[in-house]
Amino acid sequence: MPAKYLFSAILFTLSILFGAAQAQPALELVSRSDVEFQPLNPLRGDASPKAGVLWGDIKKLVPTGTLIEFVDGFSSPPHIHNITYRAVVISGEVHNDDPDAATTWMGPGSFWTQPAGETHITSAKGKKTTAFLEILEGPYLVRPAKEAFDNGERPVNIEARNVVWLDPSDVTWLDDSAAAKGPELAFLWGEPKDGKRNGTFLRLPAGFNGTLRGTGDWVKAVLIKGSINYRLAGDPKSERLEPGSYFGAATRSAHEISCRSQDSCLFYVSAKGKYVIAPS
Repeated sequence: MPAKYLFSAILFTLSILFGAAQAQPALELVSRSDVEFQPLNPLRGDASPKAGVLWGDIKKLVPTGTLIEFVDGFSSPPHIHNITYRAVVISGEVHNDDPDAATTWMGPGSFWTQPAGETHITSAKGKKTTAFLEILEGPYLVRPAKEAFDNGERPVNIEARNVVWLDPSDVTWLDDSAAAKGPELAFLWGEPKDGKRNGTFLRLPAGFNGTLRGTGDWVKAVLIKGSINYRLAGDPKSERLEPGSYFGAATRSAHEISCRSQDSCLFYVSAKGKYVIAPS
């Protein structure tokens, strides 16, 4: 498991309210440099993709967020998975489609979904090809194509250039004061409603300083592009985060973000309910 930086004040409060035996970390911060990788298929040796867990456990019946690293030129045989997953390209290029489909490379900031039971192949191009993969329940298993089944879902492939962006003037529940500062949002899956799970892209312009605040039970954000300074609101310490890093909260909390890149900063945000992004 990657190192997680826990906030002692929150844990102390929880231990008082619920007892030390019941206390669970409410806030998590994982730097990309602290992620530990293990081969997904040890039998393939160095050719196997490697998985580095950001939250959850890819081998258990729990929601999980994982980084996947591919070797240059990787190509899988046709196969299926037992569960549906959603994924975002962080670096390099990925092709994920039916075995007979023409090769279409998706670069950083591209998004795809792979329904459970559908036969597909996955290929990678680039020396440091990395993708973020999210499952709503595990375990994540690979099965032979002969076990294919139709679960009613259909795959989605969205190349980064085809993402549809909205600003706060288009999204009524975002802070209107952010409109002039340039944050943009793109809906990917689910419903941004109270109690509903959903996934979005959040893009912040270079130099943006502000706060991301979850309004539901939890919010998790993975940095896809750019470099940020991050701190939990009210905490004097800040962390410099690079693509592949993650921060999240199981409670309604405020996350202070500064986009330190010359270009914009891109996040994949998985949430239950809505969230607000407001400039400082």
